[in-house]
Amino acid sequence: MSHKIDIAVAKGDGIGPEIMDAVLRIFEADGVPFNYHYVEMGKSIFDKGFQTGMTDEAKETVEKLGVLYKGPMETPKGKGVKSINVTARKVWSTYANVRRFKTIPGVNTVFSQAGIPINMTILRENIEDTYGGIEFMHTNDVALTYRLISRPGSEQFFRYCFEYTKSEGFTKLACAHKANIMKLTDGMYLNTFYEVAKDYPEIEVEDFIIDDLAMKLVRIPDKFQVVACTNLQGDIVSDLCAGLVGGLGFAPSANIGDNICIFEAVHGTAPDIAGKHVANPSALLMSGLMLLRHFGLHAHADRIENAWLFTLENEMFTADCAVDKSKALNTPQFTDAIINHLGKEPKKPISTVGGKSVAKNRNLGEVTENRLSFTETKEEVKVVGGDFFVWHNGQPEEVVDKVLSILPTDLEIVMISNRGTQVYPTKSVFTDLVNHHRVRIATKDESDMGYKRLYELAAQLSEVVTVVNLETLKHFGENKGYSLAQGQ
Repeated sequence: MSHKIDIAVAKGDGIGPEIMDAVLRIFEADGVPFNYHYVEMGKSIFDKGFQTGMTDEAKETVEKLGVLYKGPMETPKGKGVKSINVTARKVWSTYANVRRFKTIPGVNTVFSQAGIPINMTILRENIEDTYGGIEFMHTNDVALTYRLISRPGSEQFFRYCFEYTKSEGFTKLACAHKANIMKLTDGMYLNTFYEVAKDYPEIEVEDFIIDDLAMKLVRIPDKFQVVACTNLQGDIVSDLCAGLVGGLGFAPSANIGDNICIFEAVHGTAPDIAGKHVANPSALLMSGLMLLRHFGLHAHADRIENAWLFTLENEMFTADCAVDKSKALNTPQFTDAIINHLGKEPKKPISTVGGKSVAKNRNLGEVTENRLSFTETKEEVKVVGGDFFVWHNGQPEEVVDKVLSILPTDLEIVMISNRGTQVYPTKSVFTDLVNHHRVRIATKDESDMGYKRLYELAAQLSEVVTVVNLETLKHFGENKGYSLAQGQ
């Protein structure tokens, strides 16, 4: 390749600068044709007053180049600021997080010692779920977070999952979920998975409840190829899988979007060893290999990966992996070993030459407005009532008496729940309560009361009880757009 590829690089915090310098030194030794544009992101930028954790120039550079290679970054604690890592993924719509886990020669685990090979990818939806960080204090004792799952977001993610499975030569794709409990959010997510699956009949699909999946991953990890997870579940499961192959020191990731992609290690900033030059750069290096292949630089990626594997096979480790700590290499020594082994091959060399590049010919300057995705509503939508969240330091019957004192005759209290469990009209005295009641009020004949009347009712209720939030109860045709309480 005669020309160089421009990429944005953020070294990060803690051990970030030293492991990024190590990786870039390996790239330079192999002649990787990258031109680096260093950008300011991370804790030091937060400390300078940038609430997003990045300078305006950094944002402009990434949006111009379309790719960011970043070290681990710290979010200051207790300052009310959002994680720079999550912010970057969400702002730039990198909707698919790719984390590949493979048995690594020379790295002893329970499974490698048993001769059980692992080669799986966890694909994590990267935008939605609880990572919106939308939280509120409803009472002095009760906090709430919104868990947002959208049909367009799920479809976008699953189409990538199927395309990834096909392009990487896998034949099986599993969907992890908790649809048995979260019937609307994970239920829609799971239904969308099977809808998209119809377009990929060559791929074998199945789904697992997330807790069952976690158990199976530690018992029979060799039976899985690609697993698609919601955001929070994927975060947890991918760390579990890292433990199967040797730890977070061997956990790379790519955050894939249609316009911008981010490559980073999964692990954190490790401030306890920062500046000591003993950190393991492997995870960031492996993420860099994903970056190289993203641009079709397979020969460079293969040569570097083979040198890295050769180094590990010859039991040259940093302190986090070395059995004999006295023989552990520091970061520069480990980096030198990989560079010295360029051109050498491990027992099972990697060869991806001829593989596909997934980088697109982008003209990011043509993007002038936000893309909007939604599904046209064909069913009749009715507002039949609302769930009124009430702050009350007392029994649910006291709330009932107050509400009934002003409730119109065509409306009824359907139920009251506390922490999701029904406590009216039936209850158990053994259900412990907090000062946060959900009062479900609806039309007796399930007729449409409309938004205006619903909010007027909220104002009327506020005269007799403390209403801290309101959620509308909608019918979409024959389908109810809300869940039942436990015990209802």
